[in-house]
Amino acid sequence: MCRWLGYVGAPIEPRELLYDPERSLIEQSRQHAPGMPVPNGDGFGLGWYGRREVPALFHSDAPAWGDRNLATLSAEVCTPMFLAHVRAATGTPVQETNCHPFAAGRWMFVHNGYVADHARLRRDLVLAVRPDLFGSILGTTDSEVLFLLAITFGLLEDPLPALERMAGFVESVAAASGVADPLQMTLGLTDGARLHAVRYASGGEPNTLWSSADVETLRLLYPERERFAHFSPGARVVVSEPLVALPGAWQEVPAGSALVVAEDGVEQLPFVPRPPG
Repeated sequence: MCRWLGYVGAPIEPRELLYDPERSLIEQSRQHAPGMPVPNGDGFGLGWYGRREVPALFHSDAPAWGDRNLATLSAEVCTPMFLAHVRAATGTPVQETNCHPFAAGRWMFVHNGYVADHARLRRDLVLAVRPDLFGSILGTTDSEVLFLLAITFGLLEDPLPALERMAGFVESVAAASGVADPLQMTLGLTDGARLHAVRYASGGEPNTLWSSADVETLRLLYPERERFAHFSPGARVVVSEPLVALPGAWQEVPAGSALVVAEDGVEQLPFVPRPPG
């Protein structure tokens, strides 16, 4: 199981979420996730928006907790939107091109989960990627293919329906090949203005996903926490696992649902896979 984090709000230094909390993403990467025998030590990535419309990316195939460049960079960058990901490889090589976030134009994408029997399904999935996108496949993960399939099915114009078509396509390909319950996923997707987050599994319980409560609620619940006074009123964090153990600070994203997160609020929608066309 991988872990990821997305932030939306007034500009902050990423280290405020990657390093500072008791259960920061870096601290989580050192420890075993529930049901996982190993920590998230198979690479990491940080993507953020700054002076350009397209995101800046920093990847490494080293463990996040020991990377001095990440520690320095995350304290120097100041950004209103970023995605961070720590990886636990699930059968694919530990290499930089397999590290999230993946990007195309102004969009970034992270994934926690898997496509069941991916080696068996990969050919059919990859051949469905739009021809002009085919050459941009640099790694070997199912996650990168999911992102490119979503672009193929209209992500750049209408992201959530495109993600639903992507999921529906994977499930239809899997059904034709006799693969049951192919998708386990939480997804983070952003264009620099909004963060889209999805929690879904074809069968069973999806991996966890949490959203922070609104900042005003956090300030009322925990007036002694100076950190909450620092964040802008519309700031939100979406995470695989809570960064601090404070009752009322986190809201679990329901299974089979999607969030659209912006500084002016959060919208929750059902997520229903449907085959394209």
